Amino acid sequence: MAQYSAELDGVFVALTDPTRRGVIRRLGRGPVSVGDLAREFPMTLPSFMKHVRTLEANGLIRTVKLGRVRTCVLNRERLVLVDDWLAEQRRIWEERTDRLERLVTDLKENINESRS
Repeated sequence: MAQYSAELDGVFVALTDPTRRGVIRRLGRGPVSVGDLAREFPMTLPSFMKHVRTLEANGLIRTVKLGRVRTCVLNRERLVLVDDWLAEQRRIWEERTDRLERLVTDLKENINESRS
């Protein structure tokens, strides 16, 4: 669980930046060269490369170099960590709201019975 948590923390940290989320969003449409991808963002190439390295270090993307062209590819499997975590949180909160609904319903029924 500790490793899972560290991996998830890294993914969330990587996704905190709007530029990195934009890169993930763009790569969702398919692989693209770093140069073409960088042109979509208002910053210098060295600054953009820091974002690429952060995403790559956290397993969200991988880069492949062919000749002089480095291409970025989305690692969709890594996003499963986020999806799993969100599903777990959703389940927890649904259980809590279900318990709250039962409590309110039971209280309402008890009040109605005591008035009868």
